[in-house]
Amino acid sequence: MSKPVVAVVGRPNVGKSTLFNKIVGRRVSIVEDTPGVTRDRIYAESEWNGIPFILIDTGGIEPDSDDIILSQMRAQAEVAIETADVIVFIVDGKAGLTASDREVGDMLMKTGRDVILTVNKIDSHKLPDDYYDFYELGLGEPIAISAANMLNLGDLLDRIVEQFPTGSENDEEDEDIKIAIIGKPNVGKSSLVNALIGENRVIVSHIAGTTRDSIDSPFEHNEQKYTLIDTAGIRKKKKVSEDIERYSVIRAISSIERSDVCILMIDASEGVTEQDKKIGGMAHEAGKGIIIAVNKWDLITKDSHTMSKFEREIRAELSFMPYAPIIFISVQKGQRLLNVLDLAKKVADQRSMRVPTGQLNALIADATLMKQPPSDKGKKLKIYYVTQVGVKPPLFSFKVNKRELMHFSYSRYLENKLREAYDFSGTSVKFVFREKGDNEVGN
Repeated sequence: MSKPVVAVVGRPNVGKSTLFNKIVGRRVSIVEDTPGVTRDRIYAESEWNGIPFILIDTGGIEPDSDDIILSQMRAQAEVAIETADVIVFIVDGKAGLTASDREVGDMLMKTGRDVILTVNKIDSHKLPDDYYDFYELGLGEPIAISAANMLNLGDLLDRIVEQFPTGSENDEEDEDIKIAIIGKPNVGKSSLVNALIGENRVIVSHIAGTTRDSIDSPFEHNEQKYTLIDTAGIRKKKKVSEDIERYSVIRAISSIERSDVCILMIDASEGVTEQDKKIGGMAHEAGKGIIIAVNKWDLITKDSHTMSKFEREIRAELSFMPYAPIIFISVQKGQRLLNVLDLAKKVADQRSMRVPTGQLNALIADATLMKQPPSDKGKKLKIYYVTQVGVKPPLFSFKVNKRELMHFSYSRYLENKLREAYDFSGTSVKFVFREKGDNEVGN
């Protein structure tokens, strides 16, 4: 299951950013006692009682304002509301119920989403006389909190996670391969979706930023079920003028979260850009399968060395994911498009592969004989036991005598040996190293 999305909304200066920072546990949003400080949506991953979720902080909603900035903030908050599974509606307990609160409340009721009415700035257990006015919003029983003093935040988080959607989807058993098509705008994502499913399911235009929503297209190929997720293009912040479009990054992140394989599309005429690196980094950090698809290859003047030269440049620029296969395509000309699906199926299979424990330990034992483990001040690293503890991506737990002796270079050496023996193409491989009695720590 993908991580649920929680949006914190409300009119300006009610304490949304303060609440966001307290829940996330670090100062992410700028907190200032001035309306309109949070203009961009800020997002972060958090968890409560072991349940992970994505939290979004939004600009304040001023329903009737003609101010350009406030109207943009209202627009991006509306997009957050559309995206969220749970909405936390913050009102100011000191200011009391306002006309703006009523209008925002009416807007939220029409969404049909789960809304948790949260009365902030209640700094003691004694409720003010006008507290019960908030019942008039028709959003159920409000919960009183003080974000600044962290009063009743646990109760609020309990309410939030209770509202998360539940389902029977099991990643281990799901035969449907979910593929997120990611990349900056105008690289051909929607055209690739349409070409693969054989119909114009997604609106295609040459205007960057046409796709703002993530659109799912289920289909079947060679008896394998797929779902293509066409994500909104992720643009550089300085090139974005509309708040609502800027929010497409959150939608893309959400799509990456629920995918099995991400196809990172790169424009052959531009090469790898900084934005390509950031988008690829999102998929890499999420542990997803990754395929690098270089589109518009038909527009490139080629000789016998062009493809290998381009591949070397990609590897240099995207050095953090050397495992990702590269395929050169032309959506316009229909070149190698079905190969993309075959490659996605292979990557999904590798991402789910399990290595038998006996074979795994024999492999690591041979690797340590070929290259001795590192040592420091006469103390030598010893690897007692290795087991695979997870898939999607493959996760391996090493029992060692002293975790600090595991140098990054030796960890990479062991990963390379593992990849030589087992085809983990397209997926990252995660290692954790444990000492007796220690919690697991990744490397």
